[in-house]
Amino acid sequence: MKPTLQWTAVLAFSLFAIYPARANVVIHGTRVVYPGKAREVIIQLSNHGTSPSLVQAWLDNGDAKMTPDESNAPFALTPPVFRLNPNKGQALRLMYTGRPLPKDRESLFWLNMLEVPPMPAGSTGKNYLQLAFRSRIKVFFRPPGLPGQANEAPAKLHWHVVPSSDGKGLGLECDNPTPYYVSFSRVGVTVDGRPYAFDKGGMVAPAAKAFFPLAGLSSLPPAGTEVDFTSINDYGGDKPRKSTLER
Repeated sequence: MKPTLQWTAVLAFSLFAIYPARANVVIHGTRVVYPGKAREVIIQLSNHGTSPSLVQAWLDNGDAKMTPDESNAPFALTPPVFRLNPNKGQALRLMYTGRPLPKDRESLFWLNMLEVPPMPAGSTGKNYLQLAFRSRIKVFFRPPGLPGQANEAPAKLHWHVVPSSDGKGLGLECDNPTPYYVSFSRVGVTVDGRPYAFDKGGMVAPAAKAFFPLAGLSSLPPAGTEVDFTSINDYGGDKPRKSTLER
């Protein structure tokens, strides 16, 4: 799944002027894998803009509304707040605090990065809207000793076509028997030459199931129908794959 970008109004008076705004600070990579035995993991950021930005970073356990002071993720992140000058980089040190986590499967957290740009030139004494840009990417904590390899997990998934929970259509149910999270950019089937796909991204947790609706599919595909899906590896790369539907 690709990182999401949200705009948050951090200072708003009467809107007399709106200045062009875009995110300048970027995170290198679309996900972080934290090996359980690692002392720390380094995350690189870069400012590709022409002005400095104030950056705040923190982790959450899946609640996108969680603020930095509410974070209860078992990690320390330094520095949590810093200024990043244009065309410069910053290394974040992510350290596991040792608080117990499941040993038989991966755990998922999210890294948040909030970028607050400087006040526009000539804005003194004027009312304006200042926007902050927030990015979130996945952080997978991978305990040592898990069976198999993460890159083998997509091939071990089980796929079924089942009714949606509201009974208004069919979709693909993915059953993940492995201890690894598997992320997708696309899943789908082709029936009688017509493709039915879900291309909004998604993920299935370890030892869990996930449902992906297939708009327009109204009957069960015949035996032997192939599932076409694209999984995302540890480095953010897409890997097209095929599997066979199970009954």
